[in-house]
Amino acid sequence: MPSSTSAKSAKAVRAAGKVAPSRKKGGGEVPTGKGPLKKRQIPWLVIGAAVVIIALIGALAFSLVPKYRDKAELEKFTPSAQKKDPSDQIAGVTKKDYPAGLHVSGTQRVAYDQTPPFGGPHDQVWANCMGVVYSKPIRLENAVHSLEHGAVWIAYNPDKVDAAGIDTLQQKVEGKPFTLMSPFPGLSSAVTLQSWGHQLKLDSPDDKRVNQFITALRENPYAYPEVGASCSNPAFDANNPIPYDPTPPGPNAVPMDGKGLTQDLTELGSASGGLPGMPSIPGVPNIPGVPTGIPPQPKEGQ
Repeated sequence: MPSSTSAKSAKAVRAAGKVAPSRKKGGGEVPTGKGPLKKRQIPWLVIGAAVVIIALIGALAFSLVPKYRDKAELEKFTPSAQKKDPSDQIAGVTKKDYPAGLHVSGTQRVAYDQTPPFGGPHDQVWANCMGVVYSKPIRLENAVHSLEHGAVWIAYNPDKVDAAGIDTLQQKVEGKPFTLMSPFPGLSSAVTLQSWGHQLKLDSPDDKRVNQFITALRENPYAYPEVGASCSNPAFDANNPIPYDPTPPGPNAVPMDGKGLTQDLTELGSASGGLPGMPSIPGVPNIPGVPTGIPPQPKEGQ
């Protein structure tokens, strides 16, 4: 028979077991009733910030990588003394040789052999080609003179190019010197690009050859006659330019060989710039509207 002392000891053991903390499986403590256990807090703010930073890096990479890739792609179309006409690498470019410095009056027409023309006799006044986007068709004889100054002229058929396409082309021209752009009703293709002696016809404003052509021929000193000439001509109103005449030039038009015209020798490899029809004046400082003289010309091997 158990003694009273043993019974008391057993009770003491049982009582101690009730109040002693027990362990959950895995080592966690069971709540004691004095308050809930604190759980480990997840750093949502830090995680959110990290996600935002990663997203920004991805967006920048998505935006910048194609631009760097496109720039690198266009490098091979940049002219140099070793590669004077990179447009030879562009599929579809038509090239022709034309005499330069042949001027007609403001009332004369030229029997151009190409549509749009990209060389030959032209008006002594050039169309302003300082990144101008014309909303109306412009007179051919004025546009051709701009090409003689080293400009690239983008013409588009308004019936074949929608508003989005016009905006795409406009971004390549607006504010960029030695470029101009205008509608040209009746074009056989959606878009044509012209520089002196060069033309490229395209079916889409999104064609990558647009940038290639501009890179290769805009102010390329090896590819146009009047090197150093200005493209600025504020007198040629961008909002109300001399209009395009769609009618046939007629029997009295000036032929492409310029028969009957006197060649202006100041426009052959010099810098007439400044006032329409005025020869260059060496030594005059670079003042808008005033000729700047003859700049240094690129030399072989440089």
